[in-house]
Amino acid sequence: MCRSIKTLRPPALPEEATPDDIRAAALQYVRKVSGFRAPAAHNQEVFDRAVDAIALATAELLAGLEVRGVAGRGK
Repeated sequence: MCRSIKTLRPPALPEEATPDDIRAAALQYVRKVSGFRAPAAHNQEVFDRAVDAIALATAELLAGLEVRGVAGRGK
């Protein structure tokens, strides 16, 4: 588990997660999985694509979650 990745849904996060919150979590995940804090130049493109894909998947997940018991959230 990536301990530095925080929960991005209510009630753990008082407001809706921002794109910056989502991207930071995606970056932490890719760093943990790849083992690189900053990739070498020859790995930068694939590293960045992974961060983008994970950020998109995270945003879709958060948008689709039904969070019960939190006013103004979910479906």
